[in-house]
Amino acid sequence: MGGRTRKVLGVTAMAALLSLAPHAGLAAGGPTTVELGTLSRLFAPVPFDHAKHTGLAGSCAECHHHTLGEAPVDPNCARCHRANQPAKSVACRECHPAERFGAEYLARLAANPQLYHTGKPGLKGAYHQKCLGCHRAMGGPSGCEDCHPMTEKGEAFYHTGKYAPAPHKGGHEE
Repeated sequence: MGGRTRKVLGVTAMAALLSLAPHAGLAAGGPTTVELGTLSRLFAPVPFDHAKHTGLAGSCAECHHHTLGEAPVDPNCARCHRANQPAKSVACRECHPAERFGAEYLARLAANPQLYHTGKPGLKGAYHQKCLGCHRAMGGPSGCEDCHPMTEKGEAFYHTGKYAPAPHKGGHEE
């Protein structure tokens, strides 16, 4: 690994690293490479080249919404969120729950529906909407296994690879 390359496991660790840098200099002070592994049960973690993506995005708010104190780019978010103070964490999972319909999240939603609003996707949905939206618009990879190969648990779940059914030998059964 190069001197500047840092491999970080999971989105929580990414947030810890990003919080070390002042929000204004995040692109320069953020990690070079991040491994997004929070949702890696069926597919391998995604090795995310943060340095490359900071050069492609128009602003940090493209991905980090309003967490950096900038006005949100998404008009859906801009209805309520304005440019304000930076959030304590820029990690996706701080606002987008991994267990979107888990009991803990639903209890928080019931207690404060504006903070945990129903139009906000879960973590998997947020990753896929944001990543695939840009990848499709810019001609980047957009197949499932282009970014994260299937794990053995994924092969078992989807009945593929060594878990695929045996091919039919032809002929008619009577």
